[in-house]
Amino acid sequence: MPTYQAVLFDFFGTLSRSVQRGAAHRSTAELLGCPPSTLVDVLDRTFYERACGRLGNAEATLRWVCEQAGVRPSDDAVRSAVASRHRAIRADTRLREEAVPTLAALRRLGLRTGVISDCTHELPAFLPQLPIDPLLDVRVFSVQVGSCKPDPALYQAACRRLDLAPADCLYVGDGGSQELTGAERAGMTAVRLAAPDLAGHMVFNADAGWIGPVLRSLDEVVDLVRAAAVPAGPQLPAACGSR
Repeated sequence: MPTYQAVLFDFFGTLSRSVQRGAAHRSTAELLGCPPSTLVDVLDRTFYERACGRLGNAEATLRWVCEQAGVRPSDDAVRSAVASRHRAIRADTRLREEAVPTLAALRRLGLRTGVISDCTHELPAFLPQLPIDPLLDVRVFSVQVGSCKPDPALYQAACRRLDLAPADCLYVGDGGSQELTGAERAGMTAVRLAAPDLAGHMVFNADAGWIGPVLRSLDEVVDLVRAAAVPAGPQLPAACGSR
């Protein structure tokens, strides 16, 4: 088993608890003059188009969403809705209790840490306000890179910023966006977090066939890294034991 130099995490559903759209999203729909169910439908089916960042900034992206929903709100309404959506997504985001202790423990072990997230414009805006931010060495957001997992570009971006090879990195995620197979294809070791709360997690393009390692709690990452750092026992010379 390799000795890792960095651990890279998915954000939503991994460092955060299970995500579901809360009541605050209704205010965004009302500002846009759009039925909440219509807005949710458009958001669900266009996640990757929005998360790749190719539609422009948050305001331009929301205008495009309005076109898909068949509504034409005023400029003031769109600006208000952008702020409302930011608040709604922030309200949906609850860090796992183990997130800060796990990141802190990894850094005490001398490892570097980071986030690779498929996300829209909101996460890069509010992540600096979260208590995990000072514990991260690198932050890679799909909306800024211009592609989503499992595209190797996201994993490669993290490695470049850390000046590490993919083989030096452990990747931890809940399995959305086929992120685990993507990390493996990029040359990393990947493990799936299958915490109990993820049964109701909002996820797209899941790694449904994942047969690799599975963790039940985020703090198990520290145990895994420690085990990987333990040197193997002495090996017998090849001639001994061959008959």
